[in-house]
Amino acid sequence: MTADAAARGGEERPARSGVSDYALLSRAVRQAGLMDRRPGESAGRIAITLVLLAAGWVAVVLVGDSWWQLAVAVFLAVMFTQVGFLGHEAGHRQIFASRRLSYILGILLGNLGIGLSFGWWVAKHNRHHANPNTEGADPDIMMRALAMTPGQARLSRGVSRVVYRCQAFLFFPMLLGEAFSVHAASIRAVSSRGRQHRPAEAALLAVHIAAYLAVVFLVMDPVKAVVFILVQQGLFGLYLGASFAPNHKGMPILRREDDHDFLRRQVLTSRNIRGGWFTNLALGGLNYQIEHHLFPSMPRPNLRRSQPLIREFCQQHGLPYCQASLVGSYAQALRYLHAVGTEAPA
Repeated sequence: MTADAAARGGEERPARSGVSDYALLSRAVRQAGLMDRRPGESAGRIAITLVLLAAGWVAVVLVGDSWWQLAVAVFLAVMFTQVGFLGHEAGHRQIFASRRLSYILGILLGNLGIGLSFGWWVAKHNRHHANPNTEGADPDIMMRALAMTPGQARLSRGVSRVVYRCQAFLFFPMLLGEAFSVHAASIRAVSSRGRQHRPAEAALLAVHIAAYLAVVFLVMDPVKAVVFILVQQGLFGLYLGASFAPNHKGMPILRREDDHDFLRRQVLTSRNIRGGWFTNLALGGLNYQIEHHLFPSMPRPNLRRSQPLIREFCQQHGLPYCQASLVGSYAQALRYLHAVGTEAPA
């Protein structure tokens, strides 16, 4: 499956035995109108989020050189993550059918709004959607900071060996550095040659960084400014990472040569999070991970509506449909990380 097909919702059919199953499910979903975009709801959500983001920056100026800025930093960490969720929707073309409009919205939200390269993230995220939890193919499990497979842990040496053995305990503390890592990767991406639209992304990213630092250091003394940045960016990374972590960590890891079709590859490796409207708001719709992975371009409001249909389909066809509480999902992920970490050489 190509990255574009993954972004569109898997319209490129896998040429394997499960094609008829996915075709049946896709037809039922479309007939129910669940792939129809909801521009009114999307516009309202974007407007509210951006107003709250702007209010956070106004609060920075009004609070001034005070340690109360730490409360503002917490608020802005939440809003940065919520803007990130909107960028995720734009990346999957859940808001606009047009690739161009989705890209423009994405770079405004990502590069300018929160300092994340939209083009870099979309390319990486589409590879994940095409090959979730697949060794050698999913970039989300191809990382140095954590060992996601026993083989990776067994080959570790030096500091990595020690980190892997403690990774279950270090996981959440490590997420405090996630935003800084994403910013660094974004700067590298827009600085590389040959990337389409690189000048526009680079310019917007530069504006974000310059404006962010200028406001913080002009309003606060250097010590408070540095503490503000550490708190705001640290909690942004923690919230963002903790929102994506429940979806796949602790779920089966597939080998690249596994012959699962698209439908089974997605449901085997994805986990839903139980909860009501607050869970849906807090996780940006990522709590409906099975529905999202089966139909990435399905608008966020329709994920909840599609759940009964998709869950029943999975049950009728003998497919797994994994759900857990938020705490339970973290427990599963940490148990898995601990089990893998024990494979590292003592």
